[in-house]
Amino acid sequence: MANNKSALKRIKVAERNRVRNKTYKSAVKTLMKKYVAAVDNYSRQPTPELLQEVETCMAAAYSKIDKAIKCGILHANNGARKKSSLARRLKQVNAKLNPSSEPVAS
Repeated sequence: MANNKSALKRIKVAERNRVRNKTYKSAVKTLMKKYVAAVDNYSRQPTPELLQEVETCMAAAYSKIDKAIKCGILHANNGARKKSSLARRLKQVNAKLNPSSEPVAS
């Protein structure tokens, strides 16, 4: 246990920040899971409505990741990696659905 007032305050501040960070990280993970589920659903049944849902989920996940970066909860590179993995997942599904739209190497 802490021996002085400043150490007690640091313990309180650290706990407050830990709880706030945990809620942000949990929200980011939840939104990423919702996005992955939406992409899987879209890959099984590609309709414009499901594509709209995927884009909505992606925007929500991107927004929460950006806010976590801004608040210092996630490192910038960590957030960029998460956003990249989300975009890559949709790109892979689109490549499977539209194989003729692949770029031609020169």
